Parts: sequence; C-alpha cells; structure tokens
Amino acid sequence: MSLHSSLKVDTANTQQRTVLSRIERIKDLMKKGLWKDEQSATGLPKTKIIKVKAKKTKAAKDKEDEAKAEKK
Repeated sequence: MSLHSSLKVDTANTQQRTVLSRIERIKDLMKKGLWKDEQSATGLPKTKIIKVKAKKTKAAKDKEDEAKAEKK
C-alpha cells in the first residue's frame, strides 16, 4: 500500500525550529557544562539556537557551471 502524496513529509522545505523542548534545553546545558543535578527542570535559562545553512558542494557547483556554459 502506498502513501498518499499529501501525507508525505518534504524535508527539503522544513523551517528551522525556534523553540526547544525542555529535554533539548537540558541536554544543551549539559553539553555546555551549565547543568547541575540539583537544579530544577522548570525555569531553565534560554539557550541560543544555531541556524545551520547547507552549503553547495563543489561538484554540484561545477555541474551548474557546465550547464550554464552548454546553454550559451
């Protein structure tokens, strides 16, 4: 049985999340060494979310340049 096209998730067009869940914020604080085991899980400090932009690979860029040259 196939999945209807309207139910498929397109990961290429997803946006960057601006809010982290509580467990994600705790994990981030643990990585930075700012989390203490005695600390309450409520009232956590805000954590900065780093937006990652995908860079084009050199091979993809070369292919685009070749395609442009062939059209001329």
